[in-house]
Amino acid sequence: MRGLTAEWRRPSWRRFVLWWPARLYGLLASLRRALYRVGLLRSVQLPVPVVVVGNIHVGGSGKTPLTAWLARSLRERGWHPAIVSRGYGGSHRQPQAVHPSSDPALTGDEPVLLAQQLYDHEVPVWVGQDRVAAAHALLAAHPEVNLILCDDGLQHYRLQRDVEICVIDGAAPWGSQALLPQGPLREPLRRLQRVDAIVYNGSPVAPAAATPPAFIMHLEPQDFYQVNHPERRRQAADFQGARLVAVAGIGNPQRFARTLGSLGLALPLHAFPDHHPYQAADFAPLAADVILMTEKDAVKCKSLNNDTLWALCIAAEVHPDLAALVERRLNAHGR
Repeated sequence: MRGLTAEWRRPSWRRFVLWWPARLYGLLASLRRALYRVGLLRSVQLPVPVVVVGNIHVGGSGKTPLTAWLARSLRERGWHPAIVSRGYGGSHRQPQAVHPSSDPALTGDEPVLLAQQLYDHEVPVWVGQDRVAAAHALLAAHPEVNLILCDDGLQHYRLQRDVEICVIDGAAPWGSQALLPQGPLREPLRRLQRVDAIVYNGSPVAPAAATPPAFIMHLEPQDFYQVNHPERRRQAADFQGARLVAVAGIGNPQRFARTLGSLGLALPLHAFPDHHPYQAADFAPLAADVILMTEKDAVKCKSLNNDTLWALCIAAEVHPDLAALVERRLNAHGR
């Protein structure tokens, strides 16, 4: 699924042709939300609080790094969080645990990345096409867990939630304000008025006209590690003189290009579709000594035994303290 590219922002015949399908999509989405609100569609409340991290537009916005940051922050505050994800792109059918060594083709790439980043913090990660079933299986296996973080579940109304967090790409918040398939929005902008917090990934160029508290997340680049041998580390300056290219199979590839540019690495970027299942043939045409990629891409490339692949570590920082707001909301709900 592509991110918020100029395709969404340019007026075109495509947008006009898709006006009626977008209206129908919006009507069906509103009807579905209303059916859950009045109880005609059944939602499920878990025995522990649920915090949903999601967005209202297609493409990458930074949900996964925010989920990892929030899990670590709440763990430091004494909570025992766990993460449930649908595991987009994975072939799994039943709920299952995700480990740092799990196969991304089975569980999805983002859950494996979360399991790797949170292993030392003892935060379980589970996936399931039925997120309610996955949460129940997780709680049965980990009775110490007292908080569920749902990665990318804002529109999954079957799972009741105590706190909703919407992540927005600060550099390209909306493109157009049209709903799918005419534009990039899964839900109308007024949906933002009902979430508990908005988190901008980067300083916003066009803040939303919404009442919830706003937070800013900065993804700070760190060092690089060799995908085959993660203990081998390099700084950006260490690549001086090498033939470099970058690849990105994420929702917003240009964000990765800008991050590399901030490190003084202005180089060609080869963009692949989001969640692309990398094969050795993808890198064969790239005449390079070093191929730079995101950590999300790296989890799918460990088995390729390609020593030219290096992944950039990213550290998320959120201001002001989002974890404190989450705790206040949970306390207000008596959870």
